[in-house]
Order: sequence, then C-alpha cells, then structure tokens
Amino acid sequence: MIRFTEDIILENERVLLRPIALKDVAHLLPFALNEMDIWKFSLVSPAGTSGMKAYIQHAIDNRIIQKDYTFIVYDKLAKSYAGSTRFYNIDAAAKSLMLGYTWYGKSFQKTGLNRNCKFLLLKYCFEILQAERVEFRADADNLKSKAAMLAIGCVLEGLLRSDGVKSDGTRRNSIVLSILKKEWENTVKDKLTQMISTTF
Repeated sequence: MIRFTEDIILENERVLLRPIALKDVAHLLPFALNEMDIWKFSLVSPAGTSGMKAYIQHAIDNRIIQKDYTFIVYDKLAKSYAGSTRFYNIDAAAKSLMLGYTWYGKSFQKTGLNRNCKFLLLKYCFEILQAERVEFRADADNLKSKAAMLAIGCVLEGLLRSDGVKSDGTRRNSIVLSILKKEWENTVKDKLTQMISTTF
C-alpha cells in the first residue's frame, strides 16, 4: 500500500530532497522572478511572487490529503537550493504513481543533479513503497526532457493528444514513459548507479 505517513528525506553525496515547506518561498523565489521560462512546457507555472507562494501552498495541501508529495531539491555540490520535484497521481491499489513536475534553475541543468534525484526517488518508489510502476509525462515538444528520461532507462509508451492546458493557455500533447519494478531491478538501477558515479 502506497501511503506517506511521515516526512521523507532522501539524500546522497550530491543531493538532498525533503518535503517542501512555506519557508521555501525564500529559497525558490529567485527562480520565479528571474527564470520564468523554466516553466515554458509546464502545466503549472509558479512564476512571480504570488505564483510561487500559491505553488508551495498547493503542494503542502495536496501532501496532507495524500494526493501529491512535493520535494524541494538542495544541491550539496553547489550549496544551494536548485528546484523541485514530486510524486503524484498516486494509485495505492495498483501500486503505481507518477514522478514529475520536476524543474531546476538553469545553472543546475545538465550538471548530473537530475540523475541523482531520479536515482533516489526511483529507489524509494520501488524498494520502500514497493511500487510496480512509475510513470513519467512530458510535453511532446520538450525534447530535452524526453531525452533525459530515455537516458535514465524510461520506456516510451505513447502520446496523449491535446491532454492538457499549458500555463500559457495553449493545448499540449504529452508523451508517456514508464519504468517497471522488474526493469529497475534488472537494468535501470545499475545504469543509474553508474551514471551518477561519474557526475562529481
């Protein structure tokens, strides 16, 4: 059964993930004010002061009702907060959930940070929560995100046409990818372990 009954803290030598809190507005606000194009492909944009405050409050509210579980990401190498990621669409009966709403400030992209985060998150999903499936989605036009997910071992399943509305009001097509528990055990865990060992 997938339930979150206590705070989840995930960390390794590179990154720390902890539950997002209202105090984190101060840590993440610079991105919301100065790097608003980070959320070009996102369904939800926390741009601006009010946007970031609402984003974090909504994340906390959803954690309380077990709908989502949102983390703030701290880069130990840079000694700075870097962004956010979350578990969502949690289906306890099916032992499945989605991993996404992931974003990082521009200086943290392509640094190996994301792979460290994904390793910790997937390890928790499959080895602690005993999930059978973790799903990922992204805007079909977001080629960078698609490439990153394929690189860590996700399997591309298909396309959802016009399945959501982006923060700018336009419709989006979403690609669907996933990793199954047996894939984590057989190949993905070892692959990611090797990948993150070369990011320092």
